Amino acid sequence: MQSPATPRTRRHRPTTLLLALSLATLVTACGSGHPRSTTAANLPPAATRAPRPEQASSAAMPASAPVRVTVPAAGVDTGPVVRLGLNADGTLQVPSVDQADRIGWYTGGVTPGQRGPAILVGHLDTVEGPAVLRDVTRIKPGDRITVLRADGTRAVFSVTGLQQVSKTAFPTQQVYGNTSTPQLRLITCGGTLTDGHHPDNIIVYATLTART
Repeated sequence: MQSPATPRTRRHRPTTLLLALSLATLVTACGSGHPRSTTAANLPPAATRAPRPEQASSAAMPASAPVRVTVPAAGVDTGPVVRLGLNADGTLQVPSVDQADRIGWYTGGVTPGQRGPAILVGHLDTVEGPAVLRDVTRIKPGDRITVLRADGTRAVFSVTGLQQVSKTAFPTQQVYGNTSTPQLRLITCGGTLTDGHHPDNIIVYATLTART
């Protein structure tokens, strides 16, 4: 895998791209219906709405690609980060089954620490069994997500909330829409398997609180 390059800052996302990503989330980080894909992930009933946006307490950082992601509450410490784009049909790429223990970053958005929502995705499970975000429901508001960047700096985010939503009602604007502060979205699948598939997405919302 090539070393991540620093992408240009993207402050605006066309509506057409938001619509494409809305469809992309339907296939993001999900099990594939194989009998070994048995991971269930359900948030408490109260976690049904997106958290209120919070002001970042640290200034935005210059662009630099993520190389490692640490989420202690979920037992995640993984790298290198997989670079993701869009498939030919406009859907969001996801890490391969062989990369199930790694987090992916959508290169069409900002880098973690820049102003706007940086998008990270990871598998809950795959045909091989539980994957990197198998313990996503252990994450709570106030927990930290630390992203090591290619320039050697770290962007430290504080979780502001989690949301579990049906894939048919994915909150596209809430997740991918522009923000005035540095934000992070960590997306995986959720819900109890139905006919071998997860019916929901779980979205972790976080805001930049420190830079080191």
